[in-house]
Amino acid sequence: MPRLRSSFSLPSLKSLDRSLGRMGQQLAQGLRHAIASGALRPGERLPSTRTLSESLGVSRGMIVEAFDQLKAEGYLESLPRAGTAVARELHRSDVERTGNDFKITPRPKGRLPASAKRFSAVEQMLRPQAGLPLAIAHPADAAAPDETWRRLGNRVRATRAAAPSGYIDPRGVPELREAIADHVRRARAVRCTPEQVIITAGTQQGLFLSAQLLLGRGDAVWIEDPAYPGISAVLGAMDVRVTHVRVDQNGMDVEEARDLCPDARAAFVTPSHQYPLGMPMSMGRRLSLLRWAEEADAWIVEDDYDSELRYAGHPFPSLQGLDPSRVIYLGTMSKVLFSSMRIGYAIVPDALVAAFGGARAVVDRHSPSADQHVLAAFMKEGHLEAHIRRIRSAYSERRNALMSAIAAYLPDWARLQPSDQGMHLVVWLPKGVNDVKVSSDAREAGIVVRPISPLYASGKGRAGLMLGFGGFSIAALERAAKDLGQLLRKHAPEVRRSAAGRSAKAGKAR
Repeated sequence: MPRLRSSFSLPSLKSLDRSLGRMGQQLAQGLRHAIASGALRPGERLPSTRTLSESLGVSRGMIVEAFDQLKAEGYLESLPRAGTAVARELHRSDVERTGNDFKITPRPKGRLPASAKRFSAVEQMLRPQAGLPLAIAHPADAAAPDETWRRLGNRVRATRAAAPSGYIDPRGVPELREAIADHVRRARAVRCTPEQVIITAGTQQGLFLSAQLLLGRGDAVWIEDPAYPGISAVLGAMDVRVTHVRVDQNGMDVEEARDLCPDARAAFVTPSHQYPLGMPMSMGRRLSLLRWAEEADAWIVEDDYDSELRYAGHPFPSLQGLDPSRVIYLGTMSKVLFSSMRIGYAIVPDALVAAFGGARAVVDRHSPSADQHVLAAFMKEGHLEAHIRRIRSAYSERRNALMSAIAAYLPDWARLQPSDQGMHLVVWLPKGVNDVKVSSDAREAGIVVRPISPLYASGKGRAGLMLGFGGFSIAALERAAKDLGQLLRKHAPEVRRSAAGRSAKAGKAR
């Protein structure tokens, strides 16, 4: 073992500053740096606490405090009848300096697991868009918490029910489950009891829990094509067989799904407002889907995406209301209130209530109880319905403004997809235009549009753009549409080349 130094002098200990206080912590940090830099080597003995106290001019208690902390962290060790030394198992090659700090880093062992790579791709896929004009899923300022919410929150949090406490039922606060059951019964024609409501941390968690509970290794499942990237990510991380089913003007083609994959155990759909295209599933397709689930003893997961935000007539009734025994219904407060609240809900058949409650407990135990109590009061006192009417009016105005701007500024070959609900519009692009490239160019121009072709199973589907209008003023939407029109016209040569190619092929065919 290296001998004890006759003179203990380390540069990293000369910077101790009594005016900053916390001398024990400063000393511990100085010794860490000495070990990291090699000034103190593994196995080297340190002076006694008394000697070091006299040398540095600090109390012996502070030296003891620093030594004890570094022993707990594994940098120092006590030696029988020999005092304290730098830990012999500590190798300098494992110590990495980073600026003024450092960390012990394990040597990398092999490549990343496949699951880690898949979730890394998911992080890219689900990363929120920048809050620039035309970005989707950005609620309007009208959807932000208003004075009513703040006042109600202060009142409810002052009560014993919403006070900090221990764990609660993973299925959620009973008052909120009761309020949600009453709300979806009136607004969405959902048939359920409060006991069937499971509070989640948003729709994404509802999709994850549903997939985990309904599907086993090797099971087959249907999803729409194109599909919401959140469900593609969930199923892509599981050992299941995914069948992507074509979507047309009537929604998912159920008969095609039966032909492609007759042994599916579940189907994930957005029947009231298909993501990303916007059309509702026809009644014929809904009944066909329910009939399949009954015959196949399968499950349907209904993501009720943007259902409250319909601008012509009343919102479409839920699929769940037609057959509550086969459908898991997923809803969220993110769009009608604010995304950061992270409260959604799953309404599940009686047979699955215990399973969903157990899965919720495993994933993250439960949502914050105080927020649940506030939301329950907000709903029961009638504020939510008034709030939805207000934001529907605000979104309708912005939607109309964006549609007018699209007609005025975008080239004729950019075609608007018919849709009367939601927080975004879809514009189709002709063959020859790369929507991913357009999206990249738009970002450089200070606007954000989401390309549609990557949302297809092939990753190379029909080219189009999703244009969000929720969180932006009418003036900002008009400017963004004008900029997008100028950008798209730069791609006009690609349109002409594609049209010329099709014309040449037609001539040869004749």
